[in-house]
Amino acid sequence: MNITPIILAGGSGERLWPLSKVDYPKQFVSLTGGKISLFQEAMLRVVEPSRFDTPIVICNEEHRFIVAEQLRSIGQTQVPIILEPIARNTAAAVALAALQVQAMPQS
Repeated sequence: MNITPIILAGGSGERLWPLSKVDYPKQFVSLTGGKISLFQEAMLRVVEPSRFDTPIVICNEEHRFIVAEQLRSIGQTQVPIILEPIARNTAAAVALAALQVQAMPQS
């Protein structure tokens, strides 16, 4: 059985103001002084060793372009992105991801 990482990239951007804002939450900001965001760091942790299947990203519909651009900038253009039309907390996102993994062809 393979492991499919699920990257939950939701968030409202309210807790780390002024670095984080509603239209650019903290997961898309570099907090470590480097050139990559927290989201990109998480993604690289699960794709670089290639011991996992292709990860799935779940994000708010409002952040789809940020996610796509940040994935592109680290060379991850084939990662599936599931868009949440409205935030429904972690349980709904995980359930959605589980359904997506179940529907994916087995490698």
